[in-house]
Amino acid sequence: MPARFRRSRVLIVGCGDVGLRVARLLAPRVRVLALTSQTARIAPLRAAGITPLLGNLDDAHTLRRLAALGQRVLHLAPPAPTGTRDQRSAQVLQALRLRPAPMALVYGSTTGVYGDCQGEWVSEVRALQPQTERAHRRVDAESRVRHYGRATGAHTRVLRIPGIYAPDREGGTPMARLQKGTPVLVHEDDVYTNHIHSDDLARACLLALWRGRAQGVYNINDDVLMKMGDYMDAAAKLYGLPPPPRMSREALAAVVSPMQMSFLAESRRMDNRRIKRELRLVLRYPSVLDGLAQGIALPALAIQLA
Repeated sequence: MPARFRRSRVLIVGCGDVGLRVARLLAPRVRVLALTSQTARIAPLRAAGITPLLGNLDDAHTLRRLAALGQRVLHLAPPAPTGTRDQRSAQVLQALRLRPAPMALVYGSTTGVYGDCQGEWVSEVRALQPQTERAHRRVDAESRVRHYGRATGAHTRVLRIPGIYAPDREGGTPMARLQKGTPVLVHEDDVYTNHIHSDDLARACLLALWRGRAQGVYNINDDVLMKMGDYMDAAAKLYGLPPPPRMSREALAAVVSPMQMSFLAESRRMDNRRIKRELRLVLRYPSVLDGLAQGIALPALAIQLA
């Protein structure tokens, strides 16, 4: 066997900010490969110790080489921007079927698959009620991933992810919104918001590649329960900025984009006990305010994979 295949191999499909954080946690114990459609990203990926693979999620022919390259696969690539089906995930899974299945496949989904829960507590067993096209695409991808696991015996795990933040992530804090004075909802119209720090999400992804139930589903969020307006008020205080103005739902809809309003149409309090029990994840940033205050990412902690 060639020397390059003697180490355990992890393939990352969608190696953006979170994927790079996962790769840093894995190195040098694990060989990391990453799919990219951009030749400009080849050199940065190599500089990060990652083996780049050129391929396009919208061109099935370019994905055939993915089969059997990763003993474990982390799929973080988003679906296409339109439609209710996720053909990108379908093509990735079809490529993986060309050879024996990986031992584990972890898919990064969204808490948006639950739809509006009117502020109720939400565990992983709650029925899905997607209310937007982007949420329908994620439900479709989850279904494909679970079917792939049942058909091939691969241990698939779905991570349902809320808002991702980090001071060292592009657009990863609310500071720009606060500086613009973007309004938020009045308290009686406000919705619960959920967060996860990029570093904690990366650690959850890594652990899910080795731990958890086969075909398991996990909410990946921190411990804080806050409504959006209260979160923005607290962040403003942290940054020494004025709190954002409050508006009714009707008034706010006239001044922000439909995309922004769509995120304010759903309210959920996410139950994260399963990630602590089954993945044995200890959150480094159990509070989003602690994570924002940290200012810089802490050095990666070693994680036992056994």
